[in-house]
Amino acid sequence: MPLRCILDDERIGLMDIKQCGYHEDAAMNTIHVNSMCLSILSANLSSNLMFLKIFIIADNPIIHRDIKSSNILLTNNLRAKVADFGFARLFATESDATHISTQVKGTAGYLDPEYLRTYQLTVKSDVYSFGVLLIELVSGRRPIEAKKELMERAIKKFTEGNSIQILDPNLQSGIATNFALEKILELALLCLAPTKRSRPIMQECAKILWTIRKEYWELSDSHFNPV
Repeated sequence: MPLRCILDDERIGLMDIKQCGYHEDAAMNTIHVNSMCLSILSANLSSNLMFLKIFIIADNPIIHRDIKSSNILLTNNLRAKVADFGFARLFATESDATHISTQVKGTAGYLDPEYLRTYQLTVKSDVYSFGVLLIELVSGRRPIEAKKELMERAIKKFTEGNSIQILDPNLQSGIATNFALEKILELALLCLAPTKRSRPIMQECAKILWTIRKEYWELSDSHFNPV
């Protein structure tokens, strides 16, 4: 997790990064992660992002602005580290402001459409990008390849009750796996809501994903150790 450091008027986030590689490599058919790894990765990644929003600088949460697979580093035990804060902005919660008016920065395929349209950056902009990242995780496809096709197909299949059809075929199917992946996809689609008001906060994302992880393990145990 990042650490908070304050020197006079300077606020600095410290992070240890060692033995890390890009999450992009793990998710995008170079090294296939299994469903257990997926549940662990998504849960600790959401907690990492939640930490940026709440704890690192209490009055000034960080808006990363460029959450994407190539900016997520992995340790050997699959702990996710958010990297590259070149576009990051501090959000002053002590004011009455609801957004930051700023030039659009980020990566195509991950950008919040509301931010792209209005130039109003909010903490929910990162939530949208996180939703894209979750879709990328469960489908094994890059959003940049065919952004609209991937997002629209995910939404269509989910509403039809056929979400299993968009899941990465390299992930071994099973009761626990299908449960976890469909729940992750369900959360991803909430994060992809077109307006910030309809998206969950990052704390809620973290809570949901840790619950999914717990239930995944319980289902796995009951499958291998039936009563």
